[in-house]
Amino acid sequence: MGKDSKKQSSHGRLRNLRDIWIRMKRNKLAMVGLVIIIFLVLVAIFADQIAPYSYAQQDLKNQFQLPNSKHWFGTDDLGRDIFSRVVYGSRVSLKVGFISVSISLIIGVTLGALTGYYGGKVDILLMRFIDILQAVPDTLLAIAIMAALGPGLTNLMMAVGIASIPSYARLVRSSVLSIRDMEFIEAAKANGSSDFRIIFKHIIPNCMAPIIVQATLGVAYAIINAAGLSFIGLGLEPPTPEWGAMLSGGRAYIRDYVHMTLFPGLAIVTTIFALNVLGDGLRDALDPKLKR
Repeated sequence: MGKDSKKQSSHGRLRNLRDIWIRMKRNKLAMVGLVIIIFLVLVAIFADQIAPYSYAQQDLKNQFQLPNSKHWFGTDDLGRDIFSRVVYGSRVSLKVGFISVSISLIIGVTLGALTGYYGGKVDILLMRFIDILQAVPDTLLAIAIMAALGPGLTNLMMAVGIASIPSYARLVRSSVLSIRDMEFIEAAKANGSSDFRIIFKHIIPNCMAPIIVQATLGVAYAIINAAGLSFIGLGLEPPTPEWGAMLSGGRAYIRDYVHMTLFPGLAIVTTIFALNVLGDGLRDALDPKLKR
């Protein structure tokens, strides 16, 4: 009987995933976003094979080259190939985006689940901590953390991740509050399941739809936030290629050599666009109201 129920549950999950994929495919814009993200991930993985030059290779004899057959995106003030730096920059930006969101998810989902499930003093204590974090604008909080920790990839990911914790904690808390008193949770308690098992086996899986959507949009926000920190000099140290830092380096020459800011700017815009339309598509596909 137990095996049969597990098989039915497995078939049900597969059917739900198939239905979600079918609804996703109906959203052409979301599929475009998915293709762009897959392309960017492949570019980041195979950056060493795609980039024709090293991102740090300087050629002072070829400074400020406009886009040409040798340098597709031109060169910067140090003669570095901008195309190669944009390609390697995809690796840095996506890494910052995904890892910082992972930090936010782990801490935010845990805090939100605990406060929503237990309530009472635990809720009051943890949510006041979340309120303190949320009282400071995300970007300002990230700037403060970076100013305290100093520049560097690890510190950048931590700063962006910590700044986004409140949004995930509140999202999960509200979802848990609507689920914790349902019959299947009461049944799990009656069967002697521990609080840990109930939270992570029964409650959080039923909150995954909004979490997935928020995480997808959160990656876009994290990339923007990281680019902003690098733009003001609090991100990665040279010569590490990061799209925001490339924008900052090219702004002094923007009137005469617009290509120095154009291509990293387009990379940021394209990535954010793809993540946002993908997030919107996931939200529509996962919305139970749209199921037929």
